[in-house]
Amino acid sequence: MKLVLYLMLATLAISSCNSTEATQANNVKLIESYVAAVENNEYETMASLLADDYVGIGPSVKDTTSRSLALAAWKTNSSELYESIKYTKSRIFPITVKDGDYPGEWVTNFALLTIKYKNGKSVQLLANTSYKIKEGKITNSFTFYNEADALEQLDYVFIDLNDLNQ
Repeated sequence: MKLVLYLMLATLAISSCNSTEATQANNVKLIESYVAAVENNEYETMASLLADDYVGIGPSVKDTTSRSLALAAWKTNSSELYESIKYTKSRIFPITVKDGDYPGEWVTNFALLTIKYKNGKSVQLLANTSYKIKEGKITNSFTFYNEADALEQLDYVFIDLNDLNQ
């Protein structure tokens, strides 16, 4: 009887691992599809991968967006500002978060982004975006990159306003 119980527990553990691995593999494919949609300006694909209640945060703490605002921003930026966005040296990893404010299945993407602007300038950014996945959709994202680095590459100059008063 004990042998049967051990075999049942082992089978459950193995099938649970296989289920988690399959979920993580599907989630990685979802993010690969989303990245490809961003690179190729495929708004319908992007929209199909974002949950209706999607919330994106970053790169700044105050930067929060919804699904409709994120899609509108991508359409505007890609038609008026960007010539292209390419993810290079991109690495995608699945993560399971067990506790905290955002438990669940996540996929994180570390990448070097090259953004070419319509004015001929370009920037390269080291970026990290972590995506929460639920029921085959992206429900949350947190994006981190150095905005000052991007602006400096576009020839912006930073000054201390106190220096102007002297």
